[in-house]
Amino acid sequence: MSGSNASNELGSKDFWDRFISRLRKEKEKESALRWYVIRAEEYLRENKGIKLCDHSAGDINAFLTKASRNTRIQVWQFQQIVSAIQNLFLVDDLPCSKDIDWSYWKNASHSLSENHPTLAREQGLLPSQKSGRITGSKKQVYEKHGALLDKLVQEIRVRNYSIRTEQAYLHWAIRYLCFLDGKDPLKFGNSAIASFLQDLAVRNRVAASTQNQALNALVFLYQYVLKTDIGELSEFIRAKRPRRLPVVLSPHEIALLLENMTGVYHLIACLLYGSGMRLMECIRQRVQNVDFDYNMIVVRDGKGLKDRVAPLPQTLVQRLRSQIEAVEKIHQDDLENGYGAVFLPDALDRKYPNAVREFGWQYLFPSSRLSVDPRSGMARRHHIHENSVQKVLKKAAAETGITKRVNCHALRHSFATHLLENGQDIRTIQELLGHANVSTTMIYTHVLNRGGKGVVSPLDHLL
Repeated sequence: MSGSNASNELGSKDFWDRFISRLRKEKEKESALRWYVIRAEEYLRENKGIKLCDHSAGDINAFLTKASRNTRIQVWQFQQIVSAIQNLFLVDDLPCSKDIDWSYWKNASHSLSENHPTLAREQGLLPSQKSGRITGSKKQVYEKHGALLDKLVQEIRVRNYSIRTEQAYLHWAIRYLCFLDGKDPLKFGNSAIASFLQDLAVRNRVAASTQNQALNALVFLYQYVLKTDIGELSEFIRAKRPRRLPVVLSPHEIALLLENMTGVYHLIACLLYGSGMRLMECIRQRVQNVDFDYNMIVVRDGKGLKDRVAPLPQTLVQRLRSQIEAVEKIHQDDLENGYGAVFLPDALDRKYPNAVREFGWQYLFPSSRLSVDPRSGMARRHHIHENSVQKVLKKAAAETGITKRVNCHALRHSFATHLLENGQDIRTIQELLGHANVSTTMIYTHVLNRGGKGVVSPLDHLL
């Protein structure tokens, strides 16, 4: 393996031996090692004449930003470029590597699929228009009942249901039609629905919430699409609904978790805990929704398509200002290179054609690379993928040694519980969380009347 070009820059072949040795310790594939060298050489040629120890974080970020606009490379190739440059500076542990948010560059590069909830509604495609991409047992259902599925989706969209509801109801309608073996659902009534729901509980062992979702989907199908009253359902085995308590981290555990996170993902985790937002509500935030004057964040189209306000933690004000400045720089660079468009909801791009390139509409947490829409060919910078946040948070929890089942929603649970512990009234917490009914919020009172704070164990009276 030759690294002659880069060796001339660095004046040491031994450096490249140590570079490759480091990659092997990280268990990179042997077949990929030469590509890491090639990626590193490309970076060095871009910064020719500058000693490696004199490189700055600005040099690295500028190169990665340029690479992020190369829409011809795949996600894994971009991640390989990031990893190659990171290891280039870690061979001798050069200080400038500590100023780079490597986790952001790697994990925030995942593109949103065309079926992702953020983008799927924008396509406006009906099931019959997607039937060509369907394979397996579902293909026959799409071919035979395409008009029925189209009507189902149209009825859902007329009522402005969320894209996740649309996807769920379509999924259950297809599964039900498969259960009927492609037969006309009008010939079957409540007995067929009951049999299907019982099969879900008995053979598939689904949760009660899943069975209820399937029931709602089929009731919608018969009532609004087939225009048939199914009447009372015959008896069927219902999945038992468990009574689960939310996973709540103590303030000490929250502090330990956040200490093991850095950069953009640390900021996101702080916002999830500090404002009580859901994960998708957080990563879909636009720059214009952050209100520093009123110390709040406006949550648009939350669960149930409801707007609300969330508190803006004072400790995050400066970091959010810095994040917005970083987004503005990325946006200006994108505009100068002929990009800068962003996804707009509800056909706003047709109503306000220039808004797609306005700074206020840009995502607060943009992806580290551009994505190409496979239908229109337009390159845009979407928000970071939610899976990358979950992945980083899970890794931080494992490194911390927290044995609880930690996920992003646990930070929201902890937000509500800690507010309640600190004396905040339940109705205020209900509004901050966006719950339609206070009974949903009441689950967080479990910390006040159970466990060590609510009950003294009789064992303690003996000691």
